[in-house]
Amino acid sequence: MRKPGLRPGSSTSLRPCECAPSFGAVPSPFLAARPAVRGRVWLKGRKIAMKLDFIDLGNLSIAAANMRGKGKDPDVSDLLPSVRARGVLVPLLVRPNCSEGRFEIVAGRRRFTAVSAVAREGGAVKPIPCAILDEGDDADALEASMLENLARVRPDEVSQWEAFVALVKTGRSVDEVADTFGFEPSAVKRILALGNLLPRIRTLYRGGQIDVNTVRHLTLASKSQQKAWLALFDDENAYCPTGHQLKAWLFGGTAIAVTHALFDVEAFKGGIVADLFGEDRFFADSDAFWTAQMGAIEVRKADYLEAGWSDVIIMERGQWFRSWDYAHAGKRKGGRVYIEVRESGEVSFHEGFVTIKEAKRLANGGSGDGGAVIDKQRRPEVSGPLNAYIDLHRHAAVRADLLAHTGVALRAMAAHVIAGADLWRVDVEAQRAPKEDIAESVETCSAEAAFDAKRRAVLAVLGFDEDAPTVTGKGFHRSPFAPLFARLLELPDPVVMEVIAIVMGETLQAASEAVEMIGLHIGTDMNRHWKADAAFFDQLRDREVLLAIVGEVAGAEVAAANAGEKGKTLKAIILDCLAGENGRAKSEPWVPQWMAFPPTAYTSRGGVGSVQAAARVAFDLSASIVPLTEDSSGPETDEPPLAA
Repeated sequence: MRKPGLRPGSSTSLRPCECAPSFGAVPSPFLAARPAVRGRVWLKGRKIAMKLDFIDLGNLSIAAANMRGKGKDPDVSDLLPSVRARGVLVPLLVRPNCSEGRFEIVAGRRRFTAVSAVAREGGAVKPIPCAILDEGDDADALEASMLENLARVRPDEVSQWEAFVALVKTGRSVDEVADTFGFEPSAVKRILALGNLLPRIRTLYRGGQIDVNTVRHLTLASKSQQKAWLALFDDENAYCPTGHQLKAWLFGGTAIAVTHALFDVEAFKGGIVADLFGEDRFFADSDAFWTAQMGAIEVRKADYLEAGWSDVIIMERGQWFRSWDYAHAGKRKGGRVYIEVRESGEVSFHEGFVTIKEAKRLANGGSGDGGAVIDKQRRPEVSGPLNAYIDLHRHAAVRADLLAHTGVALRAMAAHVIAGADLWRVDVEAQRAPKEDIAESVETCSAEAAFDAKRRAVLAVLGFDEDAPTVTGKGFHRSPFAPLFARLLELPDPVVMEVIAIVMGETLQAASEAVEMIGLHIGTDMNRHWKADAAFFDQLRDREVLLAIVGEVAGAEVAAANAGEKGKTLKAIILDCLAGENGRAKSEPWVPQWMAFPPTAYTSRGGVGSVQAAARVAFDLSASIVPLTEDSSGPETDEPPLAA
């Protein structure tokens, strides 16, 4: 039987040879009349000896090598009807235990559990058909368990990780494991990376308390970092980074890729970690990396000087080499080498440059070596005041012409916000929450997921690191204004508008009039983005408000009947109505009045931030509408009004 999605030629079924009869579709009463038969099964080209026989239920137990051997008994509701009616049809894979006459189950725990359930019910249980493996190593038994299980009900991901790790510890190589189970080697590496997580992190993921992106980034963490992260996870008052923010936390804001190393990585004594997909590797210790990297840079500097360059300048880390501040100059004309060192670890070598202040007109009309001639300091061509005159007039001309090029202006504004500029100060909304469960509720809501997916697309379009937490901001080794502006000019208007939407979203202040006005204008429907969760109900404690909400979701009669109940009972009624459980009719999609656009309060006591912000918006709008009178109409003009 071919497992869906596996490579051609791979199989997850045990393939018996001619002397080993197949029991897959033969009723157990027929099997009971047949003698034990010896035979062979094949595991991806390796045959394993086995004997087919019937074994009493009391002589069977679950082997440690069984892939499903850990945890509570599996759900066998789908097997019970068949086992009750016809017994076990497919043989269990077992091997001899240390006790005489007893066997441990390598594969078939669900069938064993189903038979045990029938026995506890008082049903008749006959000896169970078993394929008895010869005594061998645990790796063969574990492979048999995995192959048998993968062909049936797929085990959870964590069980696969633990089983693959166990196989490797028994001596199987990654390629052997991949070939046996029909996976690509890279997929096995991903599974092994997850298997190396701390057991509690695997347990949290298995229970759905950690999402897949968080687990992926935790595979980059050392054991000590994993422990530190778990401490944050357990601390109710601490912020625990998840998803793409976790990567920045692990590397102190900077993840240095191995590809940027100038030194021999194989000889590097510091730690190196690989991401879940094995496509990127990063230095775990940035200090050790920079020690080795700067040593390699010094060696390159010495090589340049020996080659005849007049000087080699190692620029400060993080300082950009702005080509417009330099002029080309050949080696024989006094040109230098500038070594640009990025915070990301990337190093660029700019050969044959001098500063503009040192450069003169190109010698020889651009022929020959084409270098600049360094001359003695000369009086500037223009004075400081004249430079100011030139700059201010050029500035006035550009911004006047910009009026006719609104698309260019939009891109320039976006580049200013993203890259930063001297006259611009833009902050990113930090979305700080007072409690961990509130932060988690926001991070995992559908609205945040939709925004983050689009943000990653924008990061990719702009050529930024897709794991960066924001598009906006000078950090994360972004390009300066000029190359970013050039990239925005290449993009069509619809794509630029998507960039603008992300930038606006990142810099939109929470609890502000802007949120109220924009949400009101575009008709934001909170029912599309929000559902009541545990974090919401944990903060909801006011009885008067709870009673009002009961009236909304259950009706005025139910609210009146429960007017004297405690808050816990009122919450239970609300939850039942929202879910349509415990005899309550399911209510229509509901959001509290505070969260709607426009928001309203349940009481007259005040203190609702969204309602106060909406009131300020309404006041500002009404105050800005000043009717024109004869005295205030202003002078007549033929100029058209500004476009709305």
